[in-house]
Amino acid sequence: MTEEKKQEKLIKERLRLEEMSSFEKEYALYGFLCGIDEAGRGPLAGPVVAGAVILDKNKEILYLNDSKKLSETKRESLYDEILEKAIAVEIGIVGPEEIDEINILQATYKAMREAVGKLKIQPDVLLNDAVTIPGLACTQVPIIKGDAKSISIAAASIIAKVTRDRIMKEYDYLYPEYGFAGHKGYGTKEHIANLREIGPSPIHRRTFIRNFV
Repeated sequence: MTEEKKQEKLIKERLRLEEMSSFEKEYALYGFLCGIDEAGRGPLAGPVVAGAVILDKNKEILYLNDSKKLSETKRESLYDEILEKAIAVEIGIVGPEEIDEINILQATYKAMREAVGKLKIQPDVLLNDAVTIPGLACTQVPIIKGDAKSISIAAASIIAKVTRDRIMKEYDYLYPEYGFAGHKGYGTKEHIANLREIGPSPIHRRTFIRNFV
């Protein structure tokens, strides 16, 4: 790629990030803004993980985007950059047993409250991907498809996704017969076939697999 093409690409990327920063600009005067998102609401196994990120407006992170739109390699690279450049980053995790006990929505809220509560700086405004989290006193701004519209939520989605994927890869060593490293607990044909043949593992969500076992 020529230097000219590189500069064109860089300009295009900065313009895209400018568009994704509209909510950050709108609420900048309120104080510290925290993006929050989750990974793992839909899988048949494993935890739900929430990420909370307070970005530093003076430090650029190129290529932030909805984690689902990024390759695994890109997510891993951005994960490290977010940890390096953000003002504060935390996660919250709720496991499969508790998901079965309180349901996935309440478990997601709990993971999000945990992530926010652990931040070294408490935010003044939460930018949330679609939800309003019960039990938090700060201002909340639910944004439909927020992980594609806010750089803060995009960063949180990457932190949550990478963290959960790493957890599922660790579980793959414990329960290699299910293929968790590949499907990450989601209900793929391979996963459902293994589930029906072998039965559930200790990390399967019993309320999610009733139709399969």
